[in-house]
Amino acid sequence: MLTDRFPQLKGLILDMDGVLWRDNEAIGNLPQIFDTIRKLGLSFVLATNNSTKTIDSYLDKLNGFGVKLEPWQVIGTAQVTLEYLKQHFSAQSKIYVLGSIEMKKLFSSNGFHILELDECPKADAVVVGLDKTVDYEKLRYASHLIRKGARFIATNTDGTFPVPGGFIPGAGTIVKAVEVASVTKPVIIGKPEPFLFERAMQVMGTKPHETMAVGDRLETDIQGAHNAGILNALVLSGVATIEDSKTLSFEIDLITDNLWELLRV
Repeated sequence: MLTDRFPQLKGLILDMDGVLWRDNEAIGNLPQIFDTIRKLGLSFVLATNNSTKTIDSYLDKLNGFGVKLEPWQVIGTAQVTLEYLKQHFSAQSKIYVLGSIEMKKLFSSNGFHILELDECPKADAVVVGLDKTVDYEKLRYASHLIRKGARFIATNTDGTFPVPGGFIPGAGTIVKAVEVASVTKPVIIGKPEPFLFERAMQVMGTKPHETMAVGDRLETDIQGAHNAGILNALVLSGVATIEDSKTLSFEIDLITDNLWELLRV
């Protein structure tokens, strides 16, 4: 079992898209998987770069798969971006958001003024995530605001998003367009930056050497875990392939087909 191979292990940071599910299709028997994690005596937190959903949305989705978790066990980039905004901006600061309606509502309900298209010539910050209704005018306005001094914040830079049967463009494609148009690099909240990993370890009460991040992306999950000094495990149920894994400059701690197989190594 996993804890026999890594006896120091106390907590898992689990990615969701490509690890637990592909869109609305579960990867394996999720109730059995979480029961096994608990039987191994491991703490766990779900941490995703996906900014399109609220914590309640994830809890509802998990419940639909037969898994009941507490809100503190789920961390998303929308929530961590909100924490960043609260630390750096005052209430009623003007924020333009290229992202989901859920993320806009989250920011608005916490006191921030969410700008509509062309509402104001200046903003305090521009937050860019996955916006499935993005168009030229939104990109134009976002880049204009950044050029006028707004802080550019990206929830994540994932290039693709896994769905059953393939992949669709991720938030990173929108972030890159705004970056090029504004000639400005963003503050990145999601993996591989440290914010999500540090928050997850804080929640679990674990130290880096006691923590393993499990993900399906080399450039975010695995690289981010390596940068944070924690164990890393690649599952081949999402984006990365075994051939892709050979391109890294460091050795991955564990590679398995999926999360269920990882627990049983």
